[in-house]
Amino acid sequence: MRPTSLPRTALAVACTALLAACAHGPGGNASTDADPTALVDQLEATTGKFAGHRRSGAKGVCAAGSFVGSSQARALSSASAFSGQPVPVIARFSLTGANPQAPDNTRGQRNMALQFDLPSGEQWRMGNISAPVFGAETPAQFLGRLASLQPDPATKKPDAARVKAFADANPQVLLQGKYFAAQPVPASLAGLNYWGVHGFGFVNAQGQTTWGKWVFEPVGGVLGLSDEEAKARGANYLFNDLRQRAQAGQVAFDFNLELAEPGDRIDSATTPLPAGRRKVNLGRLTITSVSADGAGPCVDINFSPLVLPRGVVPSKDPMLTARAAPYAISLQRRLSEKAQ
Repeated sequence: MRPTSLPRTALAVACTALLAACAHGPGGNASTDADPTALVDQLEATTGKFAGHRRSGAKGVCAAGSFVGSSQARALSSASAFSGQPVPVIARFSLTGANPQAPDNTRGQRNMALQFDLPSGEQWRMGNISAPVFGAETPAQFLGRLASLQPDPATKKPDAARVKAFADANPQVLLQGKYFAAQPVPASLAGLNYWGVHGFGFVNAQGQTTWGKWVFEPVGGVLGLSDEEAKARGANYLFNDLRQRAQAGQVAFDFNLELAEPGDRIDSATTPLPAGRRKVNLGRLTITSVSADGAGPCVDINFSPLVLPRGVVPSKDPMLTARAAPYAISLQRRLSEKAQ
C-alpha cells in the first residue's frame, strides 16, 4: 500500500490481543483467509480457557484519564479528539495471555487499550501493545502459529518439530518474540512504549490523508528491571505500582505518529516503519485513576480498533480488518459465562 501525505507536513507471540483464524496446516504457509470462530476456539485450545475472563489480556485493570490533542494533530486530522479540549478516556492495562493469574515479573507483552469518549457520542477505541510488531502478518498465519503451539494431550507440551516447521515456513511469527527477549522485565505499566502496530490514515478538513503508525511513549521514560530486581518484585506488582503513580500524577504518555513515506508498508503489522521517520506529536494522554481489581468502566468494553472517529481511517492491513468479529465472539462467550 502506497501512503500519501501532506506536502512536507505531513501472547508471548501466540497470545496477543488479536484473535485470528485458520491456516493450511502446521508446516505450511498460511493463507490470509480467516474464520473468527475457529480462531477463538484455537486460542482456547492453545492458551487455556478461563471462564468469565478475556481470551487474551485476561489479567488487567481499568483506569481513567483524559487526552488533549495538539495543534499539529489538528493540521493532520479533523477528528474531534484533537480539538485541544480535554477528552475523557477509559483505559485498560493488561498482560498478554488467557491466564488471569499470570506473573508480572516476566518478559513479554503488556497492553494498553483505550476508549476516547468524544463529543456527539463518537468513540475511538484502540488496542496498543508493548512491541513495534505483531506476532503474525495475516490472521490465518496467526492461527497457524497458535495451532503449532497447542500442547499435546499426552505430554502437555507443544511438539517441537511442529513448532519449528511452522516458524521456518513463516519467519514473521518469530519477530515479536525476538523483540521481547532483548527487553528487560517492565518496572511499571507507566514506563513502556505502546505501539498501535497497524497503519492508519489521518484525514484533515481539506480531505488530504496522511498515513502513519502511532506509538504512545511514556513522559517519564521507559522503565525496566534487572532479572534480580524482577524476581524480588514477585508475581503481582504492576497494578499497585500503576495506582501509586496515577495518584502521584506520574502516568502520562505522548501520542506520537510516525509518518510513512512513499514506498513504506503500512498494511503489515509485522513490518515497522523504517527507523528515522518523522514523528509528529498528536497530544498527551494522562491517566489519573486506577480501579480496583476486577472492577471499573472498562470491564465489558470490547476494544475493537476499528471503532474510529471521523478523520481517521484504517489501512488494508489484514490483521486490523480481521479483529472485530473474533473480539465480538470472545466478548459474547465471556459475558455468557459470567451470567451463568
